[in-house]
Amino acid sequence: MFVVLLVPIAVLFGLGFLDPLWWVAAAVMLFVATRHGRDRGGGRIRGDGSDRGDCRDYRDYENRRNRQDRWDRRYSRQHRARLRREDRQDRERRG
Repeated sequence: MFVVLLVPIAVLFGLGFLDPLWWVAAAVMLFVATRHGRDRGGGRIRGDGSDRGDCRDYRDYENRRNRQDRWDRRYSRQHRARLRREDRQDRERRG
């Protein structure tokens, strides 16, 4: 995505030699592109051409972990109570 935006930014920068307003437009476009990239988690461009969204991956991991923690807190007590109730009923039946 960012590479696709480099071409128009370069063209606007070249047009800036004719009118400095184009340099402002190129700077604004570059700023928006970098901010958008950071929001997605890919604000850093690696030299080997691969854009690993490390921040996005960690956010996904953190969200999954938080959901799992909420699920465990919400249902583990109920699960334990059900197991205790079933164990008690089994003991009463046996004897």
